[in-house]
Parts: sequence; structure tokens; C-alpha cells
Amino acid sequence: MSNDLPLTKEMILDAAEQVLRRFGPDKTSVVDIAKVLQVSHGTVYRHYPSKAALREAVTERWLVGCISAPLAEIVHDEKGSAAERLYLWLSTLRKSKRDYFMKDAEMFAMYAAETQDSVEIVTAHVNHLIQQIAAIVEQGILAKEFKPGQPEVIARAIFLATSRFHHPAHAKQWLSEGEEEDFRAVWELLLRGIT
Repeated sequence: MSNDLPLTKEMILDAAEQVLRRFGPDKTSVVDIAKVLQVSHGTVYRHYPSKAALREAVTERWLVGCISAPLAEIVHDEKGSAAERLYLWLSTLRKSKRDYFMKDAEMFAMYAAETQDSVEIVTAHVNHLIQQIAAIVEQGILAKEFKPGQPEVIARAIFLATSRFHHPAHAKQWLSEGEEEDFRAVWELLLRGIT
């Protein structure tokens, strides 16, 4: 097995995603990934010391690229009120998780498994999302649109209050009848609390 191209971590992650989508997280091995790259599995291990480390890297890249980055655009967009952007942020998080659950089942399954196994990655991701909410809340407080308060405390409360709509443990409920009405009711209650 030989590939003349220099192997990068990004190439390995691309191959890992491809294999994960084909076989699912439980049946994917480092050997499968190495075959796609036309290298030995030892070469992959030189970049990632274990299958767990590789899975964590794939999950982290997926969380940043597919979940956090689109939400960051909403935070930095100055159009609309803070309430409108906060609602859009929460709706986008909810929709993207639901879409991945339905259309990219293998990657979502790996992400869901990692939420249980890789506490550090998930904690960092959650804290990053809370910081994004806090930025919107702070903008709303400065514009006197929201009540005065501590943006990070308010953001954490909003994130936790809406977790039913974005935490992977609740994924099967996202398709239930009445989901949209439940989300709207929670949103309206939160909005009354901060305005």
C-alpha cells in the first residue's frame, strides 16, 4: 500500500468521515480509513494515536464546521434586533441538529456517542455555543432591548432551557407532532423573562 502524496491530518479526517458515513461509527476501523488513503494503518496512527482520538478529531471538526460556524454568522450579523437574532440562532441550531439527525445519520450517531464518551470536546463545544448566545444577549442589553443582567448567566440559562430541542439525547422527539409549538412556547417564555 503506498500513496505518494504527503498525508495530512485533514486528509485523514476527510477519509474518516467518508468511511464513517459508509459503515457507521461502530463498524469503522482505522484499517478501513487507511485503505481509503492507500497507506498502512500505522501511518494513520502516527497522526492520531488511537481510534478514539481520531473519532474525537472528526467529531470536533464536524461540531465546529457544521454547527458552530453557521451560528457565528448570526452572532456577527448586525441586521435585526437582538431578539430576532437570538430566535434565529436557536432556530438554526435546532434545525441543523434535526437535519443532521435525519440526513446524515452516521455522523450524527458518532456525535451522539461522543457526547457521552468525550466530555472535554462536548464541554468546549457547549461553552462556545453559550459564548455565542452571550454575545447576542450582551448586544440586546446594551441596546436596552433586554433587561440588565449578566450575559453569560442568561446565555447558559437559555441554552439549558432549550436543550430539549438540540441535545442529541432528545433526537427522536424532534420529529414528534407539536414540536414546533413546544419550541415557540419555550421561546416566548424565555423572551418574556429577558425583555
